[in-house]
Amino acid sequence: MSADYAIDLIRRAVMLTLVVSGPMLLTALVVGLLVSLVQAVTQIQEQTLTFIPKIVMMAIVFVITLPWIITRFVEFLIGTLNNLSVLVT
Repeated sequence: MSADYAIDLIRRAVMLTLVVSGPMLLTALVVGLLVSLVQAVTQIQEQTLTFIPKIVMMAIVFVITLPWIITRFVEFLIGTLNNLSVLVT
């Protein structure tokens, strides 16, 4: 395996991880921002108030995007396995 191929494989794996985790991270960011805004407006300063809405919304987004996530991972796996001869040499 050449160093260039290894670097490209790692780069694609990291990019896939970032793309797949993006919707859930963005959901957590938006929900956290909205809950913080509501806390600031109502002057409720409860630290644990943001956890339940974040967990619920992230679970919903995960279930909705799960088929897309699996497709992306399978495409990456098939591409890597098709180039297995490059890895061995």
